[in-house]
Amino acid sequence: MARVKLTDVTKQYDDVTAVDEMNLDLKDGEFICLVGPSGCGKSTTLETVAGLTKPTSGTITIGDREVTNLPPKDRGIAMVFQNIALFPHMDVYDNISFGLRLRNFPQDEMDERVDEAARVVRLQGMLDRMPSEMSGGQRQRVAIARAIVRDPDVFLMDEPLANLDAKLRVNMRTELQRLHKQLDTTIIYVTHNQAEAMTMSDRIAVLNKGELQQIAPPLTCYNQPANRFVAGFIGSPSMNFVDATVGDGTLDADGYSVSFDTTAIDGVAEGDAVEFGIRPEDLYLADNSGEAEDPSRTFSVTTDVLEPMGDEIFVYLKPILDTTDDGGMTDFEERQGLLMSVDPATDIREEEDVEVALDRARIHLFDSDTGDAISHGVVADADIEAEAERDGAQAD
Repeated sequence: MARVKLTDVTKQYDDVTAVDEMNLDLKDGEFICLVGPSGCGKSTTLETVAGLTKPTSGTITIGDREVTNLPPKDRGIAMVFQNIALFPHMDVYDNISFGLRLRNFPQDEMDERVDEAARVVRLQGMLDRMPSEMSGGQRQRVAIARAIVRDPDVFLMDEPLANLDAKLRVNMRTELQRLHKQLDTTIIYVTHNQAEAMTMSDRIAVLNKGELQQIAPPLTCYNQPANRFVAGFIGSPSMNFVDATVGDGTLDADGYSVSFDTTAIDGVAEGDAVEFGIRPEDLYLADNSGEAEDPSRTFSVTTDVLEPMGDEIFVYLKPILDTTDDGGMTDFEERQGLLMSVDPATDIREEEDVEVALDRARIHLFDSDTGDAISHGVVADADIEAEAERDGAQAD
């Protein structure tokens, strides 16, 4: 295993910058996932580490060697591609040992390495099979074994599970985690599938438009995203985002208001335009609002579409529409709805008026201009909450 370091790595194609001053420092034995939408630069970054693409500027170090200008064969890496690309006319043994035969390994050592790789990926007894006789998952394990026999310092994997069906992808995720534990080797894994990134990696590097947005453990990216892009990309379904204005101790959105202590957050003042985010699981029906760490006052919304998922129900919410002076309704397209996740046993129907609350401890504030995170969680303003309770008591 080896440390991998990218320093100010940039890759340009004419007037297109695929990777922009990428700085990554991977520890020995670390499993890191490069994630982001299509075209964000994650595969190009991986290819610069592999030596398949030469960076326009910057340096790449593997172990204690700078490898920026070395060919792939001299970098101590092995790569697994999205396209499995096995030789159809060779059996499993010959596919796995192909690279060793090119390097004129002795037969005894080659047999030993192939047997050990087959054991690691659980292909014992299949070495004489042809690729056409194997399932997709088995063929993928052959490709991984072909990389293992090289005993590389670093494994590079470019969406190796993308062509597998959903169930097989889940199984192979587990296989790759087990493989990492057994080999204790540095792995750089490229994927656009956040479920793979969240479940397998020690850290996630989130990329967008060739730039590194955040590199952190999966739950840190989920709970403390560095900016709006990371917050929206990590998590399924995506975080709700709402344009809001900071009031006098309140966060005012279209159709509702959340009280919070503005003095507890640096850089936030009355009148500021912000964007706040809240994940679907951090919205609660009024009856269940006590489950929230710090529930806001409830507000009225109307249920729109329900999506039963088995273990939960996704409920799309729309603000209660105000009537205009002429008795008509305001345009709902200008209103911002919310997505809420509820227990599947919840008695809820479409087009029903309900009261919901937000968990203030899970509200994320972002700068409206830059998208940078301002705060993860807000706290109640005790004076405003007390005043609201007195108003409610008087109304009763």
